[in-house]
Amino acid sequence: MSVFSGLGLLLEPAELAARLDAPELILIDLTSPARYAEGHIRGARFVDPKRTQLGQPPAPGLLPPKAQLEQLFAELGHNPHAVYVVYDDEGGGWAGRFIWLLDVIGHRHYHYLNGGLHAWREEDRPLEQDVPPAFSGTLSLTLDPTPTATREYLQSRLGAADLAIWDARSPAEYRAEKVLAARGGHIPGAVNFEWTAGMDNQRALRIRKDMGDILAALDITPDKEVITHCQTHHRSGFTYLVAKALGYPRLKAYAGSWGEWGNHPETPIEVQS
Repeated sequence: MSVFSGLGLLLEPAELAARLDAPELILIDLTSPARYAEGHIRGARFVDPKRTQLGQPPAPGLLPPKAQLEQLFAELGHNPHAVYVVYDDEGGGWAGRFIWLLDVIGHRHYHYLNGGLHAWREEDRPLEQDVPPAFSGTLSLTLDPTPTATREYLQSRLGAADLAIWDARSPAEYRAEKVLAARGGHIPGAVNFEWTAGMDNQRALRIRKDMGDILAALDITPDKEVITHCQTHHRSGFTYLVAKALGYPRLKAYAGSWGEWGNHPETPIEVQS
């Protein structure tokens, strides 16, 4: 039995520190090349966040090609028994997107270091500069479409009573005061709650303990299908993570996000002042 058995999605630094030598652990650092080089948690493998995205306009947040995902996970030593722990240095955006990737490849054994590198450093836990070698070989993955909402799917679901669209962008983007696509505004019916508002600045950017109550007040509830997005499904990596941590059973990420929706000539848009 894994030493991670029975633990929730969110890990505290002490829980991770006690398991750093677990043979099944694949520890993922999604900070930046410079931050990783300065110091990272022992054994952590750096993944450039750019490798988790397609990176091409107009919708750079879409899923990378299957071959690129297979190369990435082969380098990480992916295997069916692996337990991933992911962290970043921004409160969970890139880490949450990586957890979505794990859902996409059908791997469900994972955890998020709550607060990421901020929480680890707040407790004065050690960092190191040794870089573990990449694995070699090839890997074949089967991709699961379930965790992802396509533009066509989301458009077909607009207006459904059991749908909640969580827009993780800034209020200015939501209200079309800041436009980052051909058109500004928001998806009809979407509820805006900016991703950083879900982080507890007094607890080293851990997820706020009252997020369940906040989402209930916004009518983003577990009985609904929740689809979350931002501009490129980076910020909404955090909101995907929050909903996962709260146990929402019907959760999808709209990976195309506003980059796709706001640049498409036939998508409906609301503008709210």
